[in-house]
Amino acid sequence: MRAQVVIATKFGVGRDAGGQQAQDSRPERIKQSVEGSLKRLRTDIIDLYYQHRVDPAVPIEDVAGTVKELIAQGKVKHFGMSEAGVRTIRRAHAVQPITAVQSEYSLWWRRPEEELLPTLEELGIGFVPFSPLGKGFLTGTIDEKTTFVSSDFRNIVPRFTPEARKSNLALVDVLRTIASRKQATPAQIALAWLLAQQPWSVPIPGTTKVARLDENLGAVAIRLTPDDLREIDRAASRITIQGARYPEQLEKRTGL
Repeated sequence: MRAQVVIATKFGVGRDAGGQQAQDSRPERIKQSVEGSLKRLRTDIIDLYYQHRVDPAVPIEDVAGTVKELIAQGKVKHFGMSEAGVRTIRRAHAVQPITAVQSEYSLWWRRPEEELLPTLEELGIGFVPFSPLGKGFLTGTIDEKTTFVSSDFRNIVPRFTPEARKSNLALVDVLRTIASRKQATPAQIALAWLLAQQPWSVPIPGTTKVARLDENLGAVAIRLTPDDLREIDRAASRITIQGARYPEQLEKRTGL
């Protein structure tokens, strides 16, 4: 099946002296990481190799240069970056052309529209939005009474406090209105909206349930008209989303 799939994985994460996850994009670490990934994935080449997060301790030119070496060696096909800022993207792209950038983007996190998306379009780089369903919130299955297991990341996300969730349900109501008209679900409308933004965008919704996978795939068949899109944008523009998308210490690791 290898020829039928595209394998993407990441590098740039290690452990500090205390055993905590830490950024590590030193060239020697990248080379070590790729060998481990190739072995675990049981393949001889990685189609898309992302830097997990920009490492402020390593010049991005060194990172891009190392990936360029791996491409020349036939171990990697394409270079990707995750949650990088436009200045860093330009510097890296000048050393080794970037194929894709992965960043959060959805109806409730639209900051990429300000600088990132215009830059990617200018440079011919594909966009891979993660959390296109707002970490599950835009599915309409979460409200202020929802509880998460203790290990769930959303427990520390300011946007997921009960008060923020209660306020942010206004955005889900917008999706429900369109969904009822299209005989769809709020999640499908959220994904269809995203798919309508750029033809070079490939959202990656995550799920552990086959039924949700089928629901997400159904979004491809939904066509939002220009009037639908304007209606969604007008309604969304009147809603102020409450809560930051990350705790402060994690937000500092993005957009360099």
